[in-house]
Amino acid sequence: MLSGILATSPLSTPTSYELITVPMFMLMAEFVVLSGIADDLFRAAAIWVGRIPGGLGIATALAGAGFGAISGSSTASAATLSATSIPAMLRQGYEPRIACGAVAISGTLAMLIPPSIALVIYGLIADVSIGQLLVAGIIPGLLVSLTICLTIFVLALLHPDKAPTAGRHSLRQKLASLKVVGPMLVLLLAVTGVIYAGIATPTEASGIGAFGAFLLAAKSGRLNFDSLFRALARAAGTTCMVILIIMAAKVFGYFLTITQLTQTLVAWTGGLDQSRWVILAIILFGYLLLGCFLDQVAILILTVPVALPVILHLGFDPVWFGVIIVVMAEVGLVTPPIGLNVFVVARYTGRPVEQVFAGVFPHVVAHLLLVVLLVAVPQIVLWLPSTMFE
Repeated sequence: MLSGILATSPLSTPTSYELITVPMFMLMAEFVVLSGIADDLFRAAAIWVGRIPGGLGIATALAGAGFGAISGSSTASAATLSATSIPAMLRQGYEPRIACGAVAISGTLAMLIPPSIALVIYGLIADVSIGQLLVAGIIPGLLVSLTICLTIFVLALLHPDKAPTAGRHSLRQKLASLKVVGPMLVLLLAVTGVIYAGIATPTEASGIGAFGAFLLAAKSGRLNFDSLFRALARAAGTTCMVILIIMAAKVFGYFLTITQLTQTLVAWTGGLDQSRWVILAIILFGYLLLGCFLDQVAILILTVPVALPVILHLGFDPVWFGVIIVVMAEVGLVTPPIGLNVFVVARYTGRPVEQVFAGVFPHVVAHLLLVVLLVAVPQIVLWLPSTMFE
């Protein structure tokens, strides 16, 4: 039995048609980074909201949301924003903790806002509609963006000397800055819009998105043979890593099935004299703890085959659960001791890791409050997928 599983899984896993979304979204992220559109988004957002308290921090969150909407890579988002927004905030007189915390948490938006590699991986492991998952991430992604903006705004009100306002800009400058938003909206509609309208499958939409991002990179003038080769090589390398992880997850899933661990766990939870909400709270607390020590993809690989049968047995929606655990994974990206985005920001800025963790702490608290809201009102996640044309 073992030799049969090890012989078939490496062949059946990579040949899955839906898996094409992974290299295409990876390539899309590489081309978006190459195009430099994140820098333009930050400058445009800073022109519009720079005058309000915490304006440059809020501009960072808006740029992170825009970048996340056309890229599935949170580390790429954090690295790109670090190079642009942190120097601008420090020049404006921002306290380094607030500036670094805003960038670290804004980078996580790429995990949730479509196209999201994390949601694609969850869909492949859980055998859930990837199209519904990507659409389900839109409203929670916007709420997470709003939560980050409000947190920065409150911090700026409490400590105005640590987050001063930027200069004033004319209406002409504001309108002129919007020209960079157009390509982003076109690319967003080319990916998420065609999935929502039922025009294309997620696999087809990922190809459209990669080609659209290629055109953006070509239009920016930064695309040449060397940069194209590097983008292709990085996308291919990351894709191989993800496929190997998913392959191992399939083998792990067989192990759980053969040992009947999931069936035993489902039967055990069914016999508990506890509300299903208490059991859900325990599961989500487990995800929070795991996020402090493990990579987010590894968490999905290790836990979804075990947790999802329990969630289904308790009567919860698998699409809703996927979005919830990705939001929890966002928190894991910025919690010690292994907060990947925090280390990325610290590396690109030369700031102490402890300083970045301190700056991101208020955002962690705000995120957890938002998770409570998404759990209490599942329709926030499930309404938009229910209106899809399929």
